[in-house]
Amino acid sequence: MRRRDFVRGILGSALCPLSAVAQQQPSRVRLIGALTGIADDSESKVRNAAFREELGRLGWVDGQNVRIESRFGEGDASRIRQLAAELAALSPDVILSTGGQATELLLQAIRTVPIVFTIVPDPVGSGLVNRLSRPGGNATGFMAYEYGLSGKWLELLKQIAPSVTQAAVLRDPALTAGIGQFAIIQSVAQSVGVDVAPINVGDAPGIERAIDAFASESNGGLIVLPGPLTAVHRELIVTLAARHKLPAVFPARYFVTSGGLISYGPNYVDQFRRAATYVDRILKGEKPASLPVQAPTKYELVINLKAAKAIGTSVPSALLARADEVIE
Repeated sequence: MRRRDFVRGILGSALCPLSAVAQQQPSRVRLIGALTGIADDSESKVRNAAFREELGRLGWVDGQNVRIESRFGEGDASRIRQLAAELAALSPDVILSTGGQATELLLQAIRTVPIVFTIVPDPVGSGLVNRLSRPGGNATGFMAYEYGLSGKWLELLKQIAPSVTQAAVLRDPALTAGIGQFAIIQSVAQSVGVDVAPINVGDAPGIERAIDAFASESNGGLIVLPGPLTAVHRELIVTLAARHKLPAVFPARYFVTSGGLISYGPNYVDQFRRAATYVDRILKGEKPASLPVQAPTKYELVINLKAAKAIGTSVPSALLARADEVIE
């Protein structure tokens, strides 16, 4: 045997076990942080399950090649701030956030970890990204809707309850998005013959007092704006609307499945599925700065006929024909 072949054989036999060991080494488990809605809330559970399901379809399984650290803000700004700092300290590979408030507080806590947000209104106007096509920073994701949608809620209220001449708009005063939404509603109000006034949502007793006071006047209706607090208190709001026989328009399906009258808004569960695709792309090396912010692709009109009957409202056939879902 030639000396060169002998040396090559010795080296090969020495390196092969090392190669085999290297191939057997497990890849690093990636860490995903999540700052989302309400821990014991049925809607939050459905959204988070959709996110995990889509991640699994893309090859990322919690407890195997990824670990998901979930935190829930519960609609409490101080709690969200604390949890944002807590997640930032973990140095995750990517963070999933829900809502403008949570995303803003995460960006204050950290500017290096990629963030994929969901259900954020006007991410450019609120300063979360530079522009929709190329966000430019460490955050991107899926916007809730354009402000123009807010006017449709008032139009729907007038369609389903033509006698309404005044509407209370329930909003979280801490959310800047609520200012823009209320402004759009005001701009539409005169054309449909409705006076509008805000009700600032705080704790449960405050909500009850405000709606009780509003309901003492005649020909009233409610418009409920999206936000952590209206989500947390949705069952109370739905109950009060039914008690006072107030027609109410809600921003998402889960209000109507909780007993509300009518809703129009994006499919938020679909947003969580789409968010998983962005998390997948980031874990594979893409940067959030180059992933465009996406608008909703699905809007749903949902009507609860049982709720309509309870408050003595007859739903127009034209509106029923347009509905994506009718609950009887």
